[in-house]
Amino acid sequence: MWSFIQMSRFFLVAVVVASFTAQAAEPRYDAAYVADMHKEISNWGRWGKEDQLGTLNLITPQKRIAAAKLVQAGISVSMAHPLLKEATKDSPSPFEHEMVAVPNEESGWAVDKVAVVFHGLGHTHMDAVCHLGHKGAYYNGFPMSGTTSAGCGNVDISKIAAGIFTRAILMDIPRLKGVKWLEAGTPVTVADLEAWEQKAGVKVRSGDAVLVHTGRWTKRAAQGPWDGGYAGLHVTTAKWLKQRDASVVGTDGGLDVYPSGVEGEGAPVHVLVLSSLGMPILDTMDLTDAAELAARLNRWEFLLTAAPLRVTGGTGSPMNFIATF
Repeated sequence: MWSFIQMSRFFLVAVVVASFTAQAAEPRYDAAYVADMHKEISNWGRWGKEDQLGTLNLITPQKRIAAAKLVQAGISVSMAHPLLKEATKDSPSPFEHEMVAVPNEESGWAVDKVAVVFHGLGHTHMDAVCHLGHKGAYYNGFPMSGTTSAGCGNVDISKIAAGIFTRAILMDIPRLKGVKWLEAGTPVTVADLEAWEQKAGVKVRSGDAVLVHTGRWTKRAAQGPWDGGYAGLHVTTAKWLKQRDASVVGTDGGLDVYPSGVEGEGAPVHVLVLSSLGMPILDTMDLTDAAELAARLNRWEFLLTAAPLRVTGGTGSPMNFIATF
């Protein structure tokens, strides 16, 4: 029979070994991890060497028909935030709106001109796949050198001219956690996404759009514009999106959690989703009204419709995403 001292030493060693093993099993999230994951989850060649649609190939005719059948209440709601016309901390490039003609005694016409730098955290938009590459290449190996001052040579927004028409799953992470919003820098993990599926009674299937609500605009309305960090997806969620065969992903922030927590990569989810998966991103959405309506109807799946501007060579487009229940 062991003495008390011997048993104490044994348990101490066991705890140290278990702790070391757990630490050793925890992956190091850095640029090397992102590079390895880029290869592991890659969709390159999946739909042919010349494919430029990427995961939008998953929205089949059958998927569109099934999505149309989700419309039951006939209620639509916008998932775009009103365009910001003044520079703020989170939107230093305001939407430019200028009237070039107004009605007068001689003419009843009103004409205006608009311009916007839509990438960033101020304006609701879609990222085309050519918005970001990795190690010199875009999705499917198209060279980044094909992008010049004239625009993107491949995988640009014009390839999505037919728009997006599919089933969307809205994941309300603040509601899951019992808070009004996620604080800046909070990562949304795979465990969070799967916990929401269980709570809401829905499951992401092939061809679905995954829309993640962090409460960003609710926080902004209560506390004002801010910079320096945002809630968003943890780098590990990119593999989950591949496993579920999602067609598009969107959030009410900049997709990635900021800071990313990945050494050497400021936007690792962007890198993996755009370059490896070939998946467009729905950025800076305003999911507030959709989340409230979904909660009232107790329905977290709906028809998503979206159509970008048909800009040849464009890296994306300002958008007004529509949810129809």
